[in-house]
Amino acid sequence: MTETKTVDFWFDPACPWAWMTSRWIVEASKLRDIHIRWNVMSLFVLNEDKLDELPEWYRELMPKTLPAVRVATAVAQQYDNETLGRLYTALGNQIHLGGVKDPEEFIPAALEKAGLPAELADAGKTEEWDQALRASHQRGIGLVGADVGTPVVAVENDEGEKVGLFGPVITPAPQGEAAAKLWDGVYAVTTTPGFYELKRTRTKGPDFSNLTAD
Repeated sequence: MTETKTVDFWFDPACPWAWMTSRWIVEASKLRDIHIRWNVMSLFVLNEDKLDELPEWYRELMPKTLPAVRVATAVAQQYDNETLGRLYTALGNQIHLGGVKDPEEFIPAALEKAGLPAELADAGKTEEWDQALRASHQRGIGLVGADVGTPVVAVENDEGEKVGLFGPVITPAPQGEAAAKLWDGVYAVTTTPGFYELKRTRTKGPDFSNLTAD
């Protein structure tokens, strides 16, 4: 009998690549003994010290990412892991599959789909949860360094030390045995001492064509 492996997954709901990767890890968990623990990070927090260096379109996007991560953080603080995962799925379905870009629209819709109170949308308009958000963000970035983005995936190595990597960045999200095979490789490289990077130039944008809203 294999030992259940806990995978910590850090996400910002705004990132299409993170959501694609999350659909992969959910798929892999159907074929491998994986427990996914969801964590919130923030593209705004990641980039706040270098906003002037970003392309104009990306700089303008950053503040618009805050409402969703604040709501997700409020849910993380007040509910269980399964509920946070359910909200993330609902947010992703709205933003990335549904193409809804206005937080005033996609947050209430996602809360309803996730079975959560509508008043939680108010968390997106306040700094009340920012301290908890930054702490969660730092736990993820602390494992991989600040020169990466979202998602961050972390596991325990054979010595019981938590180790993480940025990514994997994939499109479309692998399904079935392909998802499990990728997990085996990601786990292997993440837990290999001294492993830092594999990369090639992206030639495709996010492809959600094999995904359907849950």
